[in-house]
Amino acid sequence: MTAPPARKQFTVEDYARMRETGILTEDDRVELLDGEIYLMSPIGPVHVALVNKLNRILGQQIGDQGIISIQNPIRLDPRDEPQPDIAILAPRDDFYASALATPDDILLVIEVADTTLTYDREQKLPRYAQAHIGEVWIIDPSAQTIEQYTNPVQGLYTNRHTVLPGENVRAQNIPSISFTSDRIF
Repeated sequence: MTAPPARKQFTVEDYARMRETGILTEDDRVELLDGEIYLMSPIGPVHVALVNKLNRILGQQIGDQGIISIQNPIRLDPRDEPQPDIAILAPRDDFYASALATPDDILLVIEVADTTLTYDREQKLPRYAQAHIGEVWIIDPSAQTIEQYTNPVQGLYTNRHTVLPGENVRAQNIPSISFTSDRIF
């Protein structure tokens, strides 16, 4: 009888020490999910364009109601520190200089899934639900859809709405965010 090799589970503190000591550098595109370090996919032109379009639209609509955080880490719990493409955070005077955003700070998470649709749905979405992030959007450029997930209960989103081309998307917790999907595709 053989056993699979044991895996080392990391905490966010372990992960931070790896960055501080140079084991992981700023050039390493990685994130911590469920205690494991995942390599993130390279960012291509479609991804860049969608994030830039969303940043412009959201910035025009949100004003001082929140902080738009682009591809920065958020701390969900002691074993999860993902880097969503966009996170809308509650306003804070220090703009999160003193500590990373935690679930109570996060109003909306957006993942652009040009090459990561399965990973975003199967790995990241459950972590967001377990952390009670109230709303997550997964943008699928190939299908030109926005999957809108709300109402997390016991680690699962109980509501999923797919915004089709030409339809309007409205953030549940940020009423000022509303636009047609055609503006980004």
